[in-house]
Amino acid sequence: MTMNINVMSALAEPNRMQIVELLRESPLTVGEIAERLQLRQPQASKHLRVLSEAGLVEAEVDANRRIYRLRPDPFQELDEWLANYRAIWEKRFDRLDDYLQKLQGKDTQK
Repeated sequence: MTMNINVMSALAEPNRMQIVELLRESPLTVGEIAERLQLRQPQASKHLRVLSEAGLVEAEVDANRRIYRLRPDPFQELDEWLANYRAIWEKRFDRLDDYLQKLQGKDTQK
């Protein structure tokens, strides 16, 4: 499985990552996001456009407001992609643990 480079690129920018963290808690309007992150509204809108193009957020139109929320699919894909690396590291840690157990066994025999 390959990871969508647009998702990774969108999440690499600190303001966009902060927006994702805010939206984890609840859906928010552009104005609310801008206020909480102390950004100008056009800056917040620009970041939200990048997140939207990467498929990370979606907007619901309510009168003259756009309410943004996270889309679960890209995060599930990211989790599946990372699962491969988690498995590799878990095997390595298990081997390290076995090795350390053997070393401790040798030290107690001395």
